[in-house]
Amino acid sequence: MSGVRAAAAIALRDLKSVARARSQLYSSVLTPLLFLVFLGNGVSHGLEPAALPAGNFTAYLVAGTVVMTSVFSSTFSSASYYRDRDSGFLRLLLSSPHSPRTVMLGKSLAAMTIGALQAALVLAVAAPFVDFGWQYGIGGGIALALLTVVLLSLMLTGLAQALATRVHSMQGFHLVMNLALFPLLFFSGAFFPVDGLPAWMKVLAYVNPLTYAVDGLQLATYATGSGSFIGYGIDFAVLGVLGAAVYGLGLSRVPKLTYSGE
Repeated sequence: MSGVRAAAAIALRDLKSVARARSQLYSSVLTPLLFLVFLGNGVSHGLEPAALPAGNFTAYLVAGTVVMTSVFSSTFSSASYYRDRDSGFLRLLLSSPHSPRTVMLGKSLAAMTIGALQAALVLAVAAPFVDFGWQYGIGGGIALALLTVVLLSLMLTGLAQALATRVHSMQGFHLVMNLALFPLLFFSGAFFPVDGLPAWMKVLAYVNPLTYAVDGLQLATYATGSGSFIGYGIDFAVLGVLGAAVYGLGLSRVPKLTYSGE
């Protein structure tokens, strides 16, 4: 079996595992949607934020909700590394003729696919209920949104993979990922515009890679122009370069076969 076929087989196994874990699948999609429905409508009707670029907070929040879905899905999917390691299946995979990078490629492809598909599903469910502008047309907007989500999932999966091969326990992995990603999520423009922030917070926002994913999704969905946005040229350049670099880092890490708690 070639390395590509082996990686594809490992990825397919992880995808089937997630499809069988319906509680994880449902919670990964329903939690961001509930967040969008209750917080978005509550703020839109309670505070009437007409000054937002989208005109209402629910439409503004869609991009942040999609990014949040990708963050959580990529993180939880990468945690399958620990299940395979503690069950002994990872040791079996690494004893095969294929290199450790082939094994990690298969697992990371599954995590990236899950993160991208769940984020796209949240966008698809939200779209009929929100007044999007679709300045590039519905087809063009969806294509740009999907490209943004894929690049974001590539970066997040690489980061999760790099950490999973070094952090010994699953509990420690989730703690480190949450500690790293939650501040990035809040300083990305996902929940409030970056323009109105103090200068020091703007600096944090513009060095935050998630800011460029949120900007790309906002441009694809409700924006009617690009004047107040960063722009796709910078968005895709940042996400593409960082995504490739971090994903390469994740693949370069040789997994350790120590068990949780030892």
